[in-house]
Amino acid sequence: MKKILLLALAMAPVLSFAQGFQVNLEGNKQIGMGHTGTGIAQDGASVFFNPGAVAALPQNYFQAGISPLMFKSVFNPAGTNEQFHTADKVAPPFTFYGAWGPKAAKWKVGLGVYTPFGGLTDWGTTWPGKYTAEMLNLKAIFFQPTLSYRLTDRLSIGAGFVYNHSSVDLTRGIPLDNSSGQSGQAEIKGSGKGYGWNAGIYFKASSKLTIGFTHRSEVKTTIKDGDAIFTVPASIQGNFPSPNQFTASIPLPATNGIGFGFYPTKQWTVALDANLVGWNSFKALSFDYKNNTTALQDTHSPRNYKNTVSLRAGAQYQAKPDLALRFGGGYVTAAAPDGYVTPEVPDASRVYGTLGLGYTFAKHLDVDVSFEYEHLNSRTQTNIETQLSGTFKSNVYIPGISLAYHW
Repeated sequence: MKKILLLALAMAPVLSFAQGFQVNLEGNKQIGMGHTGTGIAQDGASVFFNPGAVAALPQNYFQAGISPLMFKSVFNPAGTNEQFHTADKVAPPFTFYGAWGPKAAKWKVGLGVYTPFGGLTDWGTTWPGKYTAEMLNLKAIFFQPTLSYRLTDRLSIGAGFVYNHSSVDLTRGIPLDNSSGQSGQAEIKGSGKGYGWNAGIYFKASSKLTIGFTHRSEVKTTIKDGDAIFTVPASIQGNFPSPNQFTASIPLPATNGIGFGFYPTKQWTVALDANLVGWNSFKALSFDYKNNTTALQDTHSPRNYKNTVSLRAGAQYQAKPDLALRFGGGYVTAAAPDGYVTPEVPDASRVYGTLGLGYTFAKHLDVDVSFEYEHLNSRTQTNIETQLSGTFKSNVYIPGISLAYHW
């Protein structure tokens, strides 16, 4: 019992942070085109997708958007026909971008505020995995000031500094019942920060082809002096100092990307992207409590995550001067190896499809809407540490909208 309890507590906050689940909702035009954007210069979202393309934008931009994310998962415990579903919750990833430079200048400055990692999952307090996870609410907000410079008419470069502010709130059951038969509970919440950078190169090979290269660095995020609150029977409360504090850190992975833009006609833009995400930097999870007892010790648990690959494709058709139609899709491999899948974000390889529409209301004002459906392949697992065994099946539904003012 003691071993199960320590493992349950130790895995609480940052394992969720480290799951191979990147939100990837950094621009509604790009979402509509299958999340492509490395090799094309479309709007202010180039601050994220390729800082080198910012200087190649023909106009300045201010834009903001939101993409409500609805994650739905079902768990079938091994050897049963039972099914347990996550509650209907909506996570609100958002974006803001600005890109500005004098009309005749070779440079532009930019600012991006976006949410590349996050999630909201609620399994409730009565499902079989309650000692592994009940609820997770995670947000990672990146702030990125950027400078981009056009070296020639064909070649531009750019880079930005990244500051990350993250928050996490996670609850899970503790296998210790009170006199009424209610299980104990641990709530882990806190905020952290980290630093990194984003750089890119954008090359216009011809009127029919553009190419982009990007590198987004690892952002090691530290949660310091977070709150650990334990609700346990009064007879053993002394073994679980509450409130307690914890410190933990996790590397949000680096990403290397290449993208291509093709322009077969004046109406059509076709884009292809490929990304390698460095999840193998997450080797282990260390968790340090400020106040230790015989029942609550610091832990160090292996994770051995592996790099992931994403392949993306999309297209835009300019049906009218004020109307653009978009579609796309892609495939992403899983980061969590067998034996390390957890219900906070049940990681698996996935396929997705997207649709989008852009409309120009006025000379300087655009609205862009998008929709994404993402299907995670079913995954039957037994977690090495918690022994939670069964099959996860998950789907994600993401509508989105943004407004852009350009001049």
